[in-house]
Amino acid sequence: MPTDLYEVLGVPRSASAEELKRAYRKLARELHPDTNPDNPGAEAKFKEVSQAYEILSDPERRANYDRFGSDAGAGQNPFGAGSVQDIFDMFFGGMGGPRQRRGPQAGPDAEVTLEITLDDAAFGATRDITVTLPQRCDQCAGSGAAPGSQPVTCLECAGAGEVRRVRQSILGQMVTTTICPRCQGVGTRVETPCPSCRGEGRENQTSTLTIQVPAGVEDGSTMRLADRGPVGPRGGPAGNLFVHLRVAPDERFVRERDDLHHEAHVSFTQAALGARITVPTLRDAMTLDVEPGTQSHTVQRVRHEGVTHLHGRGRGDLYVHVIVDVPTQLDDVERDLLTRLATHHGEEAPSSHGGLFRKRKH
Repeated sequence: MPTDLYEVLGVPRSASAEELKRAYRKLARELHPDTNPDNPGAEAKFKEVSQAYEILSDPERRANYDRFGSDAGAGQNPFGAGSVQDIFDMFFGGMGGPRQRRGPQAGPDAEVTLEITLDDAAFGATRDITVTLPQRCDQCAGSGAAPGSQPVTCLECAGAGEVRRVRQSILGQMVTTTICPRCQGVGTRVETPCPSCRGEGRENQTSTLTIQVPAGVEDGSTMRLADRGPVGPRGGPAGNLFVHLRVAPDERFVRERDDLHHEAHVSFTQAALGARITVPTLRDAMTLDVEPGTQSHTVQRVRHEGVTHLHGRGRGDLYVHVIVDVPTQLDDVERDLLTRLATHHGEEAPSSHGGLFRKRKH
């Protein structure tokens, strides 16, 4: 092994504990035998780096090394507790760390669909939804044990909710951790199940939730209600409830983002002579002037009568599409008036006997 442990890790002698740790982790990733299967020298170098870090990461051994040189700390296992812990932290997500109790698993997420009106989407609304979801059992308060009894510590995992298995490898002892198969990670077992929930600690219940729909939502939007979904078994936390919003079609308007479009039908004479018509808005009706000579499909813009902006102030606009309706059935008086108008404009007009056209005589 080289005489200078600091050179092995590539750090100055004044390096802090955190700097030592970062240097070691970087080298360990590069030299780990699993990532260098075709490089026999990588394993030896890996052991050198691990031994250097093993000595320098211990304050007492580092002080001895700084005072007495490279022989200080010799004879120690190069894969001592400190080094093995760091290796596990880097490559196995900390499975070599302190044992932690897992506890009951969280419940799954759930989804519901809520239909709202265009007015609800435009201005926001408070709506109630009724859902049937697994909720905490009232009789056992979620423990799963019958009244008068309590869950007992799982003997398989000693209450940790996980079991560990140790195997030997070229790196020393390797530890893997899995959820306890006997208690499913809870850490306790129910010997006398609750008769209501049969030991689950939860049962289906129907409840009504009040939903605050924000102004400006669109059809297909999804609201996430944290911790309002099904509860987990044996007192596990609740999952999330996702509310999918469906905006019902509105016969008055077609929505495009935050703008609204409305078709206003006027007669031939209104379009020709001009008129004042009534058009709907989301709140109330309003009057709109149709200028004389307005053509069909003319669009008038009414500002700030659309949908509220979801992520900002203000509202979209209302676009009124004026549609000129041509009469399909005429009585004799109407036919005569239109024939005279056509004649006045020098247009071909239908014969009063129908079917044929005649030109205006000069």
